Amino acid sequence: MQTVIQVSQTQLKKMASYYAKQLTSKLPNGAIFAAKTPRATITGYQSGKVMFQGAGFAQEAARWHTEPQKESHAIVRQNTTPGISIPRDFADWSVLGSDEVGAGAYFGPLTTAAVYVSKDNLDWVRQLGIADSKTLTDQKMKQIAPEIIHHLPHHVVNIMPEKYNVLQTKNNVNQMKAISHNFALGKVLEKIAPNVPDGILIDQFAQESTYYKYLRNAQQSHIVNQNVYFTTKGEQYHLSVAAASILARVVELDAIARLSEEAGMLLPIGAGHQVDIIAAKLMKKGLDLNHFAKLHFANTQKAKKIL
Repeated sequence: MQTVIQVSQTQLKKMASYYAKQLTSKLPNGAIFAAKTPRATITGYQSGKVMFQGAGFAQEAARWHTEPQKESHAIVRQNTTPGISIPRDFADWSVLGSDEVGAGAYFGPLTTAAVYVSKDNLDWVRQLGIADSKTLTDQKMKQIAPEIIHHLPHHVVNIMPEKYNVLQTKNNVNQMKAISHNFALGKVLEKIAPNVPDGILIDQFAQESTYYKYLRNAQQSHIVNQNVYFTTKGEQYHLSVAAASILARVVELDAIARLSEEAGMLLPIGAGHQVDIIAAKLMKKGLDLNHFAKLHFANTQKAKKIL
């Protein structure tokens, strides 16, 4: 069981870095890296082709799949919510999409963006080259984000660490995501009124029923629930989610840059061991982690042990 995908050289380097701790010593001819995970064997070649083999080859490949969508967009892809499908021509609809970043990063905010892409703007957005938004470099996204801000109706919810830590005492991270998505979507709907999107697409992080349960439990005064679709990898289904993903990422990067300047050191993105070391350095300087980090992460206690 295997599959092969074609990636850019930039993406190939990212993949080699991602699997750095799982590399195998034996390289096939033409390969620049080979790695073995619990569910698959991954081999990356100089040509940009990457082969996935093993019982979990499909799931592992899905993490990186970057082949462009066919022009017809004719494939009906099944939503992860049982019984619900993304319509066949969804990619050509006027859609309001939303996505979030930062949930897995110790330093910096939880950032959620919603962007409306009408049918009239689809060709313009395609020309930005954002269909494969997950493969773009941070620098490229920083170039694209101002275009999105200038041309497309949007809204961003940026929960900085101090506010996040207050909210987290009463809401788990998925509930905070749900509240943020709902708020951002509602704001964009207000901006484009009386126009109404053909559909709304949320990059899925919870089952639909759970998502709405979070909003009801949080007693949200207005819940966006008309023509709403949920799916993972939402950027593959409509450019609005790709645009939202880019906008959220750039706002997150800008926030982390400001926090790094205040800290006097570069704050890494993620939650690995390097994060523990930097957090310990911040505490040693007498700085308040509450201002820089999501304190409920295990990194907080690990940093204290290092200190």
